[in-house]
Amino acid sequence: MNALVNRGLIIVAGPNSARLGIHFMRIAAAVIFLWIGFLKFIPYEADSITPFVANSPVMSFFYEHPAEYKAHMTHEGELKPAERVWQTGNNTYGFSEGLGTVELIIGVLVLSGLVSRRLGMAGAVLSFLTPFVTLSFLVTTPEAWVPALGDAQHGFPYLSGAGRLVIKDIALMAGSWLVMVDTARSLLTAPRT
Repeated sequence: MNALVNRGLIIVAGPNSARLGIHFMRIAAAVIFLWIGFLKFIPYEADSITPFVANSPVMSFFYEHPAEYKAHMTHEGELKPAERVWQTGNNTYGFSEGLGTVELIIGVLVLSGLVSRRLGMAGAVLSFLTPFVTLSFLVTTPEAWVPALGDAQHGFPYLSGAGRLVIKDIALMAGSWLVMVDTARSLLTAPRT
């Protein structure tokens, strides 16, 4: 058994393992940005980010009526035509499509790091900085925490589904940092032309 474990460790610690891990992280970050960016063009996703945007002191001005969002929320998969009309008038979909465009650009830039160090560096930096915004939602968005509905476990540190979704961006931030460091090293050691 020890020999098998040692052989596995040797493979994992092999000379190309770190490079492979960086490429996997780059691809993983790109998939996250591309997939979520694409979904921002779909009403259910735009509706689901409404509490984050409406409560953000940095983003709420993109909405026409951020203080009114709670009365117009829908569940994923739920179609309420009257709420869609309100969300349209609130600029929920316009903002979401703009955000989706930014996320798609970040995803393409991150993925381009496989062939272009400079574009990849721009993507890695943006991928690293984005979680600072999303993690701020833990402070600004009441829906990030389990509400007080009778159970003893509510508020901090009890993350709701929305809060659990946001907290995962810590891993994206850490992975993007590693990609950024690897790209910076590659840019510094590349021959000048």
